[in-house]
Amino acid sequence: MSVTVNREPLAAGQLGLHTVGEVLGYLQRQRQIVVQMLIDGAEPDTDDLRSLSQTRLVGHTVYIETADPRRLALEVLDAVHAELPEAQRLKEAAADLLARNQQARALEHLAGCIRIWQQAQEAMAKVAQLLRVDLGAISLEGTPLERVLARFAEQLRAVRSALEQRDYVSLGDALVYEMQTASQDWGKAIDAMRQLVQALR
Repeated sequence: MSVTVNREPLAAGQLGLHTVGEVLGYLQRQRQIVVQMLIDGAEPDTDDLRSLSQTRLVGHTVYIETADPRRLALEVLDAVHAELPEAQRLKEAAADLLARNQQARALEHLAGCIRIWQQAQEAMAKVAQLLRVDLGAISLEGTPLERVLARFAEQLRAVRSALEQRDYVSLGDALVYEMQTASQDWGKAIDAMRQLVQALR
């Protein structure tokens, strides 16, 4: 039996660990996320987690790479935050193109902008789930983050409605007025989430 975690041998027997599941449980208690696992040099079948968890360590060579979930979360948040200036640029370009009756090009820019905002929303949700963070515990200038996200969803519905009705005047107004600070709001939300992640122990 040989268990290696992050290139260091793990004394599984001394820790009372006899199955793959027990090793994974031990690593989870150490606040580590498994990012790669090899059993006898091959990736295991993760579709059958029950069978995998019950696999006994004796007679096998297990290699595991882990990552700190907080570090992963911060990397994800930083990557999304770096995209927000581009979302703002695309939004402003879309509004300008709509004002010049260039709807097709405007919609291309708008699609890119919305994609970035949706990535920000998904990143926040995934980080909250990964670290078991209550989004209600985060507030932006006194407003709970959940309410900010709900407001953003409402703005997207207004955009979708204007698109469906081909009401480009309302769409332009929504971009210029109602969604004027959307990218900045996302930036503040991500900053607040980063601070919370950094404060976790």
